[in-house]
Amino acid sequence: MAGVAALGFLLALEIAARRYGLPGPITNQAREVVFAPKSGFLLYAGLALMMTVLTWRQRFVAVAAAIGIDIAVVAVRWALGAQVTDGHPFGNGALWVILGHAVIAVTRRTGRERVLLLKGVGLGLLLVTGRKTGDTWLLLTSKTRPTVLDQYVATADHALGEPSWLVGRIVTATGPVGFNFLNIVYGQLAVAAVVVALYQLRRVAVERRFPRHHLVRTFLVIGLLGPAVYMIFPVVGPVFAYGTGAEHWASVSLWPDAPPGGHGYGDGHWEVADLWPRTPPPVGPPHPMPFDAFTPRNCMPSLHTAWAVAIFIHSRSGPRVLRFAGAFWLVATLTATLGFGYHYGVDLAAGAVFTLTIEGALRSFDRGWDRSGLGFVAYGATVFAALLVSYRWLPLEMARHPWASGPLLLLALVSVVYGYLRTQHRPMQEPLLTPAQPVRPGAMR
Repeated sequence: MAGVAALGFLLALEIAARRYGLPGPITNQAREVVFAPKSGFLLYAGLALMMTVLTWRQRFVAVAAAIGIDIAVVAVRWALGAQVTDGHPFGNGALWVILGHAVIAVTRRTGRERVLLLKGVGLGLLLVTGRKTGDTWLLLTSKTRPTVLDQYVATADHALGEPSWLVGRIVTATGPVGFNFLNIVYGQLAVAAVVVALYQLRRVAVERRFPRHHLVRTFLVIGLLGPAVYMIFPVVGPVFAYGTGAEHWASVSLWPDAPPGGHGYGDGHWEVADLWPRTPPPVGPPHPMPFDAFTPRNCMPSLHTAWAVAIFIHSRSGPRVLRFAGAFWLVATLTATLGFGYHYGVDLAAGAVFTLTIEGALRSFDRGWDRSGLGFVAYGATVFAALLVSYRWLPLEMARHPWASGPLLLLALVSVVYGYLRTQHRPMQEPLLTPAQPVRPGAMR
């Protein structure tokens, strides 16, 4: 049933994208079987997840085959004069190997071994398909939401002291070094997630079972539900609504691909004013404002914050180096989201509540719903809805009384964190499978 529902969702997105003359997630994924991929690193990350079900010998063979196929495909493209790269020159081989294992599972495996291998293939494909689905969602938000609510969120952000403007000035002061470092961290969030997921799935090949809960599940649910909120609460971010987009970062960064401007690439008719990050926006009655048809409305909630919080949570059960990496990635991601002007401070608070609620729901589902689990999920959902309502309907009051509204907003966030720690968070040390039958005496001799 889950597979049928996922396929139906992908088909619905494909049809919706086609209505606007855009390729959908299925088309984009199928294209990478032959044409130069846009997500080479992600394809190899999906291959790494799939290989958790393989033996070490099979893993070496799979990686060698993927690299060999990539070299051959790039050579053929070069010989034919076709486009060699579209973001990444490599990645087709990884996708071919994943699909090849799906064929092997159907034709050469039986019983539980077939199911395990198909689960591994599905895990690898879901990671990549989730990215394609997210890209389609973002395109749809820009096409279907002609007006944005940035003035409301920017006004509410006065309650927190306009952190995007503060961190934006700090990042700008660091010049190309600071920007490029944070850009690498910001752009490779999926790689950090795969590292944590591989640690959690490290025993699958031995135990022949997946753990009951792991990071990939949380990532996928966040990516599925988050864009739906974008459609309800469209926001483009301070660098687009209150800044000069690409022109700002072009003067700061040596990175070849500066973030795109949300003001029409220089035609200057979209942003409220050129204020970010030097001058905080004035407090005044907010209004919905029209915006261009290509900048994603992907701010509320901050899904980069949501995913970074999920990585942090799941890294807590790992060794010290993994816990340190999870904490570092969280801090660096929060700094980048604010310092690049992609999000307001209130976006981050909503993103954290969003993740904790989803993580609590998944853990309660795995353990079996009880009173504490139901209570926490209901409370987290209520707080998240209250944040959105306050940003939309009470932003002026929040801005005029920051010493009251700011602490209340932080208190709401802390209360969700406390509720999660008290009722939900337990070290990820559950057995991979609860034995169906008790072990006979002497069976382990």
